[in-house]
Amino acid sequence: MSKQEDKGHGIVVRETETGAQPPESFTGLELGQPKDTSAGFPAILTAIQHAARYMAPGQALRTMFRVNQKGGFDCPGCAWPDPEDERSRLGEYCENGLKAISEEAQRKSIGRDFFARHSVARMRGWSDFELGKQGRLAEPMVLREGAGHYEPISWEDAFDLVGRELNSLDSPDEAVFYTSGRTSNEAAFLYQLFVREYGTNNLPDCSNMCHESSGHGLGTTLGIGKGSVTLPDIHEAELLIIMGQNPGTNHPRMLSALERCKENGGQIITVNPLPEAGLLTFKNPQRPLKMLRGGTSLTDLFLRVRVGGDIALLKAIMLRLWYEEKKHPGTVFDWDFIKDKTEGYEAFLEDLKQQDFMQLVEASGVPRQDVLKAVELIRDKKKIIVCWAMGLTQHEYGVDNIREIVNFLLLKGSIGKPGAGTCPVRGHSNVQGDRTVGIWEAPKPEFLDRLRDTFGFEPPRHHGFAVVDAIKAMHDGRAKVFFAMGGNFLSASPDTEYTAEALRNCRLTVQVSTKLNRSHLIHGRQALILPCLGRTDKDVQNGRQQFVSVENSMGVVHSSQGVLNPPSGHLRSEPAIVAGLARATLGNRSAVDWDRLVSHYDHIRDAIEQVVPGFEDYNRRVREPGGFYLPNGARKQEFNTPSGKALFTRNPVPENALDDGQYAMMTVRSHDQFNTTIYGLDDRYRGIYNERRVAMMNEEDMAAEGFRSGQVVHLIGHYKGRRRVARSFIVVPYDIPRRCVATYFPEANVLVPIDSVARGSKTPTSKWVVITIEPAEEETASKS
Repeated sequence: MSKQEDKGHGIVVRETETGAQPPESFTGLELGQPKDTSAGFPAILTAIQHAARYMAPGQALRTMFRVNQKGGFDCPGCAWPDPEDERSRLGEYCENGLKAISEEAQRKSIGRDFFARHSVARMRGWSDFELGKQGRLAEPMVLREGAGHYEPISWEDAFDLVGRELNSLDSPDEAVFYTSGRTSNEAAFLYQLFVREYGTNNLPDCSNMCHESSGHGLGTTLGIGKGSVTLPDIHEAELLIIMGQNPGTNHPRMLSALERCKENGGQIITVNPLPEAGLLTFKNPQRPLKMLRGGTSLTDLFLRVRVGGDIALLKAIMLRLWYEEKKHPGTVFDWDFIKDKTEGYEAFLEDLKQQDFMQLVEASGVPRQDVLKAVELIRDKKKIIVCWAMGLTQHEYGVDNIREIVNFLLLKGSIGKPGAGTCPVRGHSNVQGDRTVGIWEAPKPEFLDRLRDTFGFEPPRHHGFAVVDAIKAMHDGRAKVFFAMGGNFLSASPDTEYTAEALRNCRLTVQVSTKLNRSHLIHGRQALILPCLGRTDKDVQNGRQQFVSVENSMGVVHSSQGVLNPPSGHLRSEPAIVAGLARATLGNRSAVDWDRLVSHYDHIRDAIEQVVPGFEDYNRRVREPGGFYLPNGARKQEFNTPSGKALFTRNPVPENALDDGQYAMMTVRSHDQFNTTIYGLDDRYRGIYNERRVAMMNEEDMAAEGFRSGQVVHLIGHYKGRRRVARSFIVVPYDIPRRCVATYFPEANVLVPIDSVARGSKTPTSKWVVITIEPAEEETASKS
C-alpha cells in the first residue's frame, strides 16, 4: 500500500497494475459545494503552491515569466492561442498551465539508483499521481526479457536494440509508431519521415482519440479539418455557443477571451450536461481590480443537455429558426451566402422539416422554454462562433455532431467573416501541428508525392493503423513493436485491460518520456524508456541553442525555446532521438542525411517548407514575434470540396436507447489533471476533494436506486453482450441530467469498449458508455 499526499489530505490506495481497479479503502473523500466562480485568488494561490512544492524557487520564477511570451517557451498544456497584441506582464499562464510546468520541471530526477530500488511489480502498485511525482527521468533504461527491474543502457545500445527488432520484422507494418500532441513540428516531421522511409504509415496519434471527429466532420463539409476562427474573431463575436467543453479546467486561458467578448457586447450560450464554474463567473488574475469587484459573468443562457442530446438540440433550434424565417423572410437566414457558397440546402431543409419539434426537445433533455430562449438569442445575430471539445467528438455520432454545427452556421452565413465560424478547441499544445506536418495514418497522396520528391524515396501508399486499429493489431499479434513518442498510451486509450493485453503481446515497447507513467510498467517482452528534453529545457545542438515550433488551435505557428538547464546530461531532444533511431534502423540504405537535419533545426524547417504547403519562408517567419498564420480556406469562404462550396448534410437524430436501470456514462477531467497527468486529488470547482474514484449522479436517480451519498458501488459496462466492470466507485450527488453519470478519465476508461467508435473517425466513444450500477458489499461514507 502507498500514501498519497495532496494539500494536506491523505488517502490510502491500492491499484492493480493497470491502474484500472479499485483502492482498498476510502478514507479521504470530502464533498463541498460546487463553485460558481473560476480563477481568482484561489487559482493564484494553488498555482504558486504547486510550483513551490515541486520546483526550485529560481526555476519557478524564471518559467512563470517566460511561458507563452514572445521569444519564450510554449506551455506544455493546452493549445489555446496567445494574445496577438500585448501580453500581460503579470504572466501569460493559468493555474493548470503552471501545474503542467511544475510537473515537467520537477526538481527531482530519477535514474539507475531509483530503478534498482523499485521493481516494476512494486511500481505497478503506485497510483498515477504517485508515479508522476517521482521526478524527471535522467537516463535511458531497459527492461530485459524476464527481468523485474529496469537497468541503465547507453543511447547507442538502445538505438541498436530498436533497430534490430524493427529490422527483424516480417513487414514494417508490424510496427506501430504513436505520437503525443506535445511533440514539436520539427520532431514530428522527422518522426514521420523516418517511419515512412522505414516503410509504414502506422502513425496513430492522440488526435485519433479526441478531435478526429472534428477533423473528419469539418474536412468533409468545409474542406479543411481545422477551425476557421482567429482569436480576434472570438473578441468580435456577437454570440458564442460553447458546446461539450469545460474551458475553466481544460483551457483556462480561453476565459480571458470570453471575458473580452462579453465586454465588447457579445453573449454566450453554454451547452453541457454539467454546469461548470469556468463558464459562470470568471475572476481574471491579470486584472486584479476587476477580480476584487467580483469578476465577469460569462454565460447568458445555460442549456443543460442530456448526454448525447446535442444533435436533437441543434435540430430543434434550427427548426424554430426556420419557422422564424418563414414569418420574417430574409431576416434570419443568410440567403446570399446559402445560394452562392453552399450546396445541399434543399435536401437538408426537407429533412429538417420532417422533424417534430417536441420530440427533438424531449430527446435533447433541454426544457422547451430554454430552447426558445436560445432561438431568441440566435435569431438576429450574424456573427456567431460555435466552440466545442470532446463532449461532442467522443460519441458514435461524433462526426454527425460536428456536421450539424456546420449546418447551423451555414444557415446563418456565420463562416468566413469576422467574428464568425468554427472553433474546435484542441486539448494538447501541438496536436494540430503534428497532423499538419505529417503525423497521420491516412496521408493524402499529394503529401506523399512531395515527400518522395524532396527526399528521393517512395513512401508507402496504403493507410496505416489509427489508435484503435493499432491496439487490435497488437492484441491479435499483427503488430509486434510499439514505439511511443511521448504520452501515456495505456492510460489514454479505451478498454484499459484489453489495451494492456495488447501491449504485453509485443516483443518490444519503447516510450520516449520526460517522467514516469503507467505505460512504462505495462510493457512487451522487452521495454525501453528513452528520456527526452521537455518544453522548458534548453536544447543545445553542436554548441548552439535551438528552438522548436508549434501550431495552436487557430493555426498560428510560433517558436518555443526552453529556458532551464536540463535535469540530466543524459537527455536527448526528440529530433535527436529520431535521428539516432533512423541511423540505427536504416543505416546506409537511408536517402536522408539525418546528421545534417539535427545539427541545426533550421534544416528541418527548410525540409518542412518543401513538403508542407503554407510554410513558405518558414525560418524567417517563425522568428517573427508571435509567428504566422497557416492558410485556411474556410476563413476566406474558399472551400476545398469537390464543388468548391460548403456542404449541408443530413444527420439522423441518435436513438440513444437505454433499458431500465441503465445509465449513459461520460468521462470527464477533474480540475487537478491534464489528460492522463494527475496533478492532485482535488476537483475544486466541482467540490470533490481528495478522491478520484467517484460517480456523479442525479439525486433523483440515487433515490430511485436507493443509493446514499458516499456509498460504494460497482459500475458495469454493457456493450454487445459483453460486461466490463469498474469496481468500487463512490456515489456523489451532482447537478447532472437524469440517467446520466459522470466519472473521471482515465479511471473509468476500463468501461469504454474497444469496438465502440465514432462512425467515420474511429474515435473511442468515451462520452456515451452504457452502464448499470450495483451496490458494493462494503461502503464508506464521505465527509460532507
